[in-house]
Amino acid sequence: MSIVDTIAAAVKPWNTLYSHSKFVAGTVTYAHISALLIGGGFAISSDRAALRARGADLEEKKRVLRDFAGVHRPVVTALAVMVISGAALALADVETFFVSPVYFVKLGCFAALLANGYLVQRTERQLAANPSLNNPLWSRFTYGAVASLVLWLTTTLVGVVLVNS
Repeated sequence: MSIVDTIAAAVKPWNTLYSHSKFVAGTVTYAHISALLIGGGFAISSDRAALRARGADLEEKKRVLRDFAGVHRPVVTALAVMVISGAALALADVETFFVSPVYFVKLGCFAALLANGYLVQRTERQLAANPSLNNPLWSRFTYGAVASLVLWLTTTLVGVVLVNS
């Protein structure tokens, strides 16, 4: 028996419940998509503000940093909901997802998104301590915002491909 078969056997009750209840399946899917919309929406909006602030004065840059600091909690909460609901979706069909290369590409994109978020948050905190216009971390902050946009959109695209493959 392979590891995929072993996992599938262990989560068979969840698979049965998910497969036979439109309410359960719909609720889990809704949680996953809603978390994507909320977390991604907040993050992309913040990324846009960071990109718009590239040539701004110091006061505008400080305002963007304060806004960024306020966005972390809803984005992290949404990411946690995505992890839980994503695990529930994957465990509902282990034989499909755990053997799909696309699934592992999505996990890799998600891991890169988390790593970038950590780096952007760290950069934002360092800039808050020293927000001077000549601080070279402003470039890193901008690159992090671009990477965030790309990773949110790429992870979403790979998720759509996964569901339709």
